[in-house]
Amino acid sequence: MPNQGRVKGNWYTAIPPLCRSYTHLGVTDYFGRELVENLPEEISVGLINIAIDGASIDLFDEERVEDYIPTEPDWFQNIVKEYGEHPYKLLVELGKLAQNDGVIKGILIHQGETNTGDEEWPYNVKRVYENLIKDLELNAEEVPLLIGEVVEEAQFGCCYYHNEIIAEVPEIIPNTYIVKSTDVPSSDGTHFTSEGYRIMGRRYAQVMLDILNKNNN
Repeated sequence: MPNQGRVKGNWYTAIPPLCRSYTHLGVTDYFGRELVENLPEEISVGLINIAIDGASIDLFDEERVEDYIPTEPDWFQNIVKEYGEHPYKLLVELGKLAQNDGVIKGILIHQGETNTGDEEWPYNVKRVYENLIKDLELNAEEVPLLIGEVVEEAQFGCCYYHNEIIAEVPEIIPNTYIVKSTDVPSSDGTHFTSEGYRIMGRRYAQVMLDILNKNNN
C-alpha cells in the first residue's frame, strides 16, 4: 500500500483497509479489534491478511496454483501480481517474519464461494493447512484452523449450500472450528454488508478467545 506509506514486511496499526489500498472491510478488521478488547493490555495482536477476490482454494495449493492462475481473467491475475504472483509463498514469507516477533496462534480462512458444491474442497483445504503447518514449523495441535461460513440461505446467499461442505471440515482436519454466518446481513447474496463483516469478525474472535481460554485452563 504505497499510497499509505506501508512497506511489505513491516507491522502497522490496523486501520482499514487491511487487505489492499482499494478494498473495504473484511473479517480480519473486527477480528483483531475484538481480540484486543478482550485480551490483557500487554498482549499485542498481529494479523497477516492475504485475500484475493473470487479465488479458488487452488490459488493457495502448491500443486495446482501454476495451472490455475492462467485460467482466470486479467483482473484476477492483476490482483495476484500484487502478491508477487504467488500468494501462498508470500503468506509463508510473512509468517516467518511474524515469528521473529511473536507466536502464530491460529489460521483463518474465509473462502468457498468459488468452490461451491465441490466435495473435494475440504481435502484441498486440508492440504493447504498442512502445508502451512509444515512450512512454518508449527504444531497442528496448538494452531487451530477457523473457517467462516458463506452467506446463509435466509440472507439469499447464492452459495449457501456450500455451508454443508464447510461443516464437514472438522471431521477431516482436527482442531478446526466453524464460524457461523447465521443472521449475518448480506449486500448481494455473495458478500456481507459492512456490518455483516463486523459481526463475522467478532464471531471469529469469540471462537479464538474460547480456544485461548480453554488452552489456558
